[in-house]
Amino acid sequence: MPRIVLVGGKPQPVTTAREFGVEIVLVHEEGKYEDEFADHCAQIVHATINDSESILAVLRPLHEEKPFDRVLSATEEAAIAAGEVADALGIPGTSAFTARALKDKAITRKLLAEHGVSPVRHAVITSAEEAAEFARSVGGRIVVKPSDGVASIQIHVAHTPDEATTAWKTLAEAGHRDAIAEEFLDGPVVSVDTFSHRGRHIVFGMSEYQMNDLFVEWEVRTPSPVAEPWRAELTELVGRLLDIVGLTDGPAHSEFILTADGPRVLESHNRFAGSGAPDLVRRATGVDLYRMFLGVQLGFEDLPQTSPLPTGGAAIRFFTPDPGTITAVTGLDEVDALVLQVPPGGARGNIVPMLARTREADVAVVLSKQVGDVVPPLRSVKDCSSGYVIATGRDAADASATCERVIEQIRFHVR
Repeated sequence: MPRIVLVGGKPQPVTTAREFGVEIVLVHEEGKYEDEFADHCAQIVHATINDSESILAVLRPLHEEKPFDRVLSATEEAAIAAGEVADALGIPGTSAFTARALKDKAITRKLLAEHGVSPVRHAVITSAEEAAEFARSVGGRIVVKPSDGVASIQIHVAHTPDEATTAWKTLAEAGHRDAIAEEFLDGPVVSVDTFSHRGRHIVFGMSEYQMNDLFVEWEVRTPSPVAEPWRAELTELVGRLLDIVGLTDGPAHSEFILTADGPRVLESHNRFAGSGAPDLVRRATGVDLYRMFLGVQLGFEDLPQTSPLPTGGAAIRFFTPDPGTITAVTGLDEVDALVLQVPPGGARGNIVPMLARTREADVAVVLSKQVGDVVPPLRSVKDCSSGYVIATGRDAADASATCERVIEQIRFHVR
């Protein structure tokens, strides 16, 4: 029986542990994980999941008693620490180098530039003067953002050197000591979901986003019509990207901008995409990426030889009510959908709670907030916290139209 460490994350990737006969030891932070983990894990220990020394302190005695065979993580927060743990214990797992190369967007850009792949003008900046100088060198719009940013937080578009200076000052006030500045890439944003095994990469989904002016995605649909003409180029580019950073096994979520000059890498992560993307892939193609997490990586099942053809489409749309305190939610009795209410505290920071319970429903509504809860301004993906609609359709457009119809039927009243 394989004995595996899982660092952080959500329970979906390890729901097949007992089926495959895998012993999972979960490392997580107390009070920050779903109770469901207990159904799939042999043991749960507590440590700070982005601190490898904290993790090693609880794992070393367990490893000495009964060695682990592999270290896995499916969350960006723990990726680097999980790599450092694998390196320190000398057991298989994505290396700290690879995890860091994907986490730090400046390193990603540096490696791509060294290999002549996906050229994008960029610079690491540490001062307002450097931000302004980069803006002058580009002579047009630039983006200034944290090198290790997540969830669309603190992304600033600057049209002039003065605006670049302001962007840097905002980041510095938020505690950032450096940032990455890039030329603004104009075009639709698409994501590519892949799974890799022993260095072979297979594309399973290509999705597109609807976003607000702060780059917060409030809808994801699969398969992406705008990505389809670029399928061959995106497939080749994502493979080269993953080879360059050294990712050989497991899931990856890579984002691209379809510019007039072709696809350009935006960023990549050695984890599943958020916003319920693996479930969108399953609805559109029948492929269960979560099952692959243990099944393929541990050799119980084979990675498919080719990318699956979509048999339909899927979409997820988040509720985006006005900020304020919820006084009522109406229209639920009008919708033709499975309706689920997350109990107080049940989401635990997850923007797609109860996703597993929506699997058999063509259309499902999940409400994460109740009367008396506060709706925050939509400034990052983490603010998509009121709930969502997920749907299967004939294609992506059909699924998106279903989500939109249901969203319009349900109203959050706020004051």
